[in-house]
Amino acid sequence: MSKFIFITGGVVSALGKGVAAASIGMLLESHGYRITLQKFDPYLNVDPGTMNPFQHGEVYVTDDGAETDLDLGHYERFTSTKTTKEHNWTAGKIYENILRKERMGEYLGKTVQVIPHVTDEIKEAFNTVADKNDIVIIEIGGTVGDIESLPFLEAIRQMRLSLGKDNTLFIHLTLVPFIKTSGELKTKPTQHSVRELQAIGIQPDIILCRTDRFLHEEIKAKISLFTNVPLEAVITAKDVDNIYEIPLIFAQERLDSIILKQLKLPQKKRRLGQWKTMVERKKNLHDEVTIALVGKYAGLQDSYMSLKQALEHAATAHLLKLNIAWIEAEDLEKKKPEDILGKADGILVPGGFGTRGIEGKIKAVTLARKRKIPYFGICLGMQCAAIEFARNIAHLQGANSSEFDTKTPHKIFFKWRELKGVQKLGGTMRLGQFLCRLQKGSFAEKAYSKANIYERHRHRYEFNPEYEEILKKAGLVISGRNPKHKLVEIIEINNHPWFLGCQFHPEFKSKPLKPHPLFKAFIGATYAYRCKRNNYKPKN
Repeated sequence: MSKFIFITGGVVSALGKGVAAASIGMLLESHGYRITLQKFDPYLNVDPGTMNPFQHGEVYVTDDGAETDLDLGHYERFTSTKTTKEHNWTAGKIYENILRKERMGEYLGKTVQVIPHVTDEIKEAFNTVADKNDIVIIEIGGTVGDIESLPFLEAIRQMRLSLGKDNTLFIHLTLVPFIKTSGELKTKPTQHSVRELQAIGIQPDIILCRTDRFLHEEIKAKISLFTNVPLEAVITAKDVDNIYEIPLIFAQERLDSIILKQLKLPQKKRRLGQWKTMVERKKNLHDEVTIALVGKYAGLQDSYMSLKQALEHAATAHLLKLNIAWIEAEDLEKKKPEDILGKADGILVPGGFGTRGIEGKIKAVTLARKRKIPYFGICLGMQCAAIEFARNIAHLQGANSSEFDTKTPHKIFFKWRELKGVQKLGGTMRLGQFLCRLQKGSFAEKAYSKANIYERHRHRYEFNPEYEEILKKAGLVISGRNPKHKLVEIIEINNHPWFLGCQFHPEFKSKPLKPHPLFKAFIGATYAYRCKRNNYKPKN
């Protein structure tokens, strides 16, 4: 039978429950246990797919095409777990299931209520990923005290009642702020947060204290006294510059040992060697590169969480410090692109939806192409690259995507499945993992070192095959294609240090111990460009 760890958060949101859960998973996996992680969000959206990135941050996509919370990216980067649609549940998804069952008569005329029907549905969801795993780590989104979180908290309370203390564990992440004016760490927020949990029948077994310094024994003792948590189970969750240090801090605090002891599981020898080496590499960088990231949501970096991490993974692999210049695409429409992007070692245009900032992104592509600055276009960034090439190299005046201009004379991109008449929002996208076949000798094939790859997609518009021969004759290289649907997946430009656009999102498959091949190749090209431009030899 699987054992369950439930992670809740208190005081304020965005304390880092996702990274904490992923770090715990990584540590337990290092002992040889089979683990997986789930995220339960209390909002009423069925999934985050239609939510504004400024409100919710990145939408993470799984192999099976689920649009999920960005924390699932942390789960996959820190551990070997493969997430699916069963790994992210929202209140909207739970209620959708309940209402469907009620309409189908599955409740046999009973009055459908929060208890037991909603809580039973939540508990059923807990068990969807339990098979073949020793431990399931479940993160409850939101903050204790929020009204929408109550059914989820009640469900985990019931799990303790039915499975017992040896098979369930409650971990509460809370804030211990340092008040500069008084020069003191304050434990009251933690005390009040735990009291909220205790009031609904949940006693935390472990408290993770988010703070900017290691907690002294007397502070831990005070928290222990007022929360009824053993002293050894009050754990420092210290702020770090590199999130991949967090598992090592938890190991230093013996968090994994405490968890295994409370779950009555044998403590095996930790295997953290590779992880420690990776963290040490980050502290011993030889040089740096600057990447201009030209986006629509640059004001909220969480909108590009996986992208930022993938760049970091690749830079660390090259022993380079990564500097990201966050550029709003709209700014390039008002100013000279060379004034903003001219000092960048590489230009990356990520995915996005809608018309805002498109012409600014296309200007960024033009600058990268003309000045031979390494360019990486992802999803919308690939589309902008093809449109720019069509306009300025193939001389197709007014070339565009039907997403941005329905009356364009040259529709380089059109809506996926538009001929099938699918109009429901969320049903028009190509989502999940698809096969891509690479052209031998291309930038892509050299990066992957193989002919067939599988990558995750999230987009509505596809390359128009009517323009394929025209653009190829003008010099565009189509280096990746989906063989089943004959869809263009990767484009490149020759006579350039590195210029590649891909229709998929490679950032979703990058890990700190295994940087994604395209990001690693891109960072390598940007460093070569930097050295050549500044006339010095590589330092690494």
